[in-house]
Amino acid sequence: MKYDTQEAVFNLEYNAERSHLIIPEYGRHLQKLIDLATEIIDKDERNKAAKYIIDVMGTMNPHLRDVPDFQHKLWDQLFIMSDFKLEVDSPYPIPSREVLNQKPERLAYPQNFPKYRFYGNNIKYMIDVANKWEEGEMKNALIIVIANHMKKSFLSWNKDTVEDMVIFQHLYELSNGKIDLLKSNEELSTSYDLIKVNKKQSNKTQFGSNGKTIVKKGKNLKSNNNKQKNR
Repeated sequence: MKYDTQEAVFNLEYNAERSHLIIPEYGRHLQKLIDLATEIIDKDERNKAAKYIIDVMGTMNPHLRDVPDFQHKLWDQLFIMSDFKLEVDSPYPIPSREVLNQKPERLAYPQNFPKYRFYGNNIKYMIDVANKWEEGEMKNALIIVIANHMKKSFLSWNKDTVEDMVIFQHLYELSNGKIDLLKSNEELSTSYDLIKVNKKQSNKTQFGSNGKTIVKKGKNLKSNNNKQKNR
């Protein structure tokens, strides 16, 4: 048989001329099988071809055979790859194009632009909760806790002392004037104590659980084991 080079070149398939692969992971050969199955006139033969294609798809994903509803997923992919043109008896509900193309509703992303960002949004939530409480000792105690937390947050970003009146003024503004400690005699925790607490919390991350030395900020921090050896 004589080989005709011109005919061979004419029958070549280029990717630009091929149809779009809906699910490229399965390859073009499986896509062609599905396209041939949609053209089968006899319904029984189409059902046999569909089950054969499902078996082939299952062998291509052996690690997912034990996953629940795996067969359901394969049948859904079969109809999707056929562009919903395959008419066969499916053991599962047949998906529709409308459901597949349906987009979820857009979630409203909370946009918060606090005046004092170093306090964070949680402080504002706590202040709003405190405003809803009834007047009494519990509310007063909560307000003092919030004010101390605000002072600690302030010192975390501003490495300096801060007067209680500054915190009270910020609390007054964030509460829309509902919490007023400006004329009260309340005293918050000292800046020294709050900075000391912050340092203790940061030092916990400087040592590993096995007691080994960890270098941080150019300083060699020695563990207790090394101190005992030096003694």
